[in-house]
Formats: sequence, structure tokens, C-alpha cells
Amino acid sequence: MGEEEGIGKALAPAQGRITLLQYRDWKQRKDAEAAAVAAERSRKRREDIAAGRARMNGRELYEREPWVFDDGEYA
Repeated sequence: MGEEEGIGKALAPAQGRITLLQYRDWKQRKDAEAAAVAAERSRKRREDIAAGRARMNGRELYEREPWVFDDGEYA
């Protein structure tokens, strides 16, 4: 009878080590991709808030309408 699949077969050779330069390049690409995604989410959120499709949190409300938080008339 034949051997079961995977048993007795040689494993794929392990990849070699990476250099510090390769790691830095990869890390820069990864960080740039993450920054691009974050910027796109931020842009979309600002558009949604402006269109009234998303609720603002306190910080966003303060940045857009600081007069709401002015309690000078009560002091």
C-alpha cells in the first residue's frame, strides 16, 4: 500500500535569513501601507461626519463646534 500523503516526504527547505536591510525595507513598506490605510479611514470618517452619516465623538464635536463647550455665560 502507498504511503499516506505527507509522511515520508521531505519538507520544503527553510527560507534563508533576512538581512537588516531587507527587514528595514519590509518594515518601511509595511508602515507606509498602514499609514495609507489610516489616512483613508480618517478621510472617509470626516466625509461621513460632514454628510451626517456618522456620529461624532466628543473630540470631533469640540474640533468642529467648540462653541457647544463654551460655558462662559454660566460662570
